[in-house]
Amino acid sequence: MKKFTSFADAGNYRALLQQALEIKANPFGYQHIGRNKTVGLIFFNPSLRTRLSSVKAAYNLGAQAWVLNAGADSWTLEMADGAVMNGGTQEHIKDAIAVMSQYCDVLGVRTFPTLTNREEDYNEVVFNKIVQYATVPVISLESATLHPLQSFADLITVAETKLKERVKVVLSWAPHVRALPQCVPNSFADWFSEIDWVDFVITHPEGYELAEQFTKGARIEYDQKKALEGADYVYAKNWSSYRDYGKILSQDPAWMIDEAHMALTDNGKFMHCLPVRRNVVVSDAVLDSPNSLIIQEAGNRTFSMQTVLHEMLK
Repeated sequence: MKKFTSFADAGNYRALLQQALEIKANPFGYQHIGRNKTVGLIFFNPSLRTRLSSVKAAYNLGAQAWVLNAGADSWTLEMADGAVMNGGTQEHIKDAIAVMSQYCDVLGVRTFPTLTNREEDYNEVVFNKIVQYATVPVISLESATLHPLQSFADLITVAETKLKERVKVVLSWAPHVRALPQCVPNSFADWFSEIDWVDFVITHPEGYELAEQFTKGARIEYDQKKALEGADYVYAKNWSSYRDYGKILSQDPAWMIDEAHMALTDNGKFMHCLPVRRNVVVSDAVLDSPNSLIIQEAGNRTFSMQTVLHEMLK
């Protein structure tokens, strides 16, 4: 595995998932893989779970890890090709990434969308520059359009908790006070549309359709209550509009997941990537219920990263 940026890079997902479950069962059993290896992590935006789980995953494998906050711990980076650097930037991304590659065996990178220029975001201009200039394998710790480590952790969570062979998984839009990117829902759709033991439904108000490249194979349902009927898993997430890029079209509080919504499911489990705004996206009663998987799901972020590192370092 030379890069991990989407479901396509997972290859045989069943084999990768089985490896993840084996690693979780014996997290320190593969330390020979990471011995004398270094994992580099560069963040262009804040992180809690991704940062900490990535460091933990490296240590579990016997590797060392360094973390760099771009522009805060480093010189301010210039992204434009051919730039005349007589302004506020001190180092070009071309040089910085080439140098960082000298200091690690795998490079994890977290970028973020502008939510203003859809073409630039969906062409992954910044992330692809990093892949271009890196001389070591690259892992997406989230990009402008996708968050594959989160989706892999979500898949691990569903696989280890499901009570029947085939399950219904519903991705539901929920309200939020800020315009959020489509990375997590895009990625969730990218993965769960391809899982052959999942009936996958996406529900959202009209105008919040995700990019079709990520939703092929999913059923789109605009009636949230109808979508939730008989669900085994409910994954709540806000996202801004893809069509009217970066815009908030609705903040309808009726879309918040509460006990009445969960009562429509088949004793469904609740999932969210965190952080979550309580009593805006989802009620306290749902988050704190026995059917909430949010902490287990967050814990699996270590094992999604550890599995990907295992595949790259072995």
